[in-house]
Amino acid sequence: MTIAQHQQKAEQLLRAAGILPVVTVHTLDEARKVSAALLKGGLPAIELTLRTPVAMEALAMLKKELPDIVIGAGTVLTIEQMEQSIAAGADFLVTPGTPSEMADALAKAPIPVVPGAATPTELLSLMARGFRVCKLFPASAVGGLAMLKGLAGPLSDLKICPTGGITEDNAADYLSQPNVVCIGGSWMVPKNWIEAGEWNKVTASSAKAAAIVAEVRGA
Repeated sequence: MTIAQHQQKAEQLLRAAGILPVVTVHTLDEARKVSAALLKGGLPAIELTLRTPVAMEALAMLKKELPDIVIGAGTVLTIEQMEQSIAAGADFLVTPGTPSEMADALAKAPIPVVPGAATPTELLSLMARGFRVCKLFPASAVGGLAMLKGLAGPLSDLKICPTGGITEDNAADYLSQPNVVCIGGSWMVPKNWIEAGEWNKVTASSAKAAAIVAEVRGA
């Protein structure tokens, strides 16, 4: 597949998700239970961050045990992590930022990629490589809704997944922007709920998030 085809697939995956929970786990059991709780609440895709030692193993496990969930490997910082994530079965890759060497490697990846950027210049650099679906991070810190509205004119072909500082209260505002394909957030998977095993709260919050997507997009 070409990068154009992979980007089309990335857009399809993110649009179907609407809201992408950004999940960080410290044990395989946490990974298994939080993913099941999110699915139960109506969120079928997650960004599993590679911020903990167990993350890669958790990714491979979830792809085997929960085939219905779409898993993006998040916080991919190196080419080695990119290759490991692909080998573990990731459905797509997400980066918080994308240096040129990393961008070149990601452009050749055999699965969809959502590369991260924080400025128009960074986004233009990614677009020059063929990317049309990018992550804006940290979204609220770099301008939030005003930034997205400002990008919509000059970068009209770009679809964006803003992540960072988005909450249940402003999720609908972000999702309503024409150039936003999906939003990322962790409000439905806070650290204290995961540590306490409060999976019912994760499910309830996920159901609210799914309802926001349905309301905004008329699903």
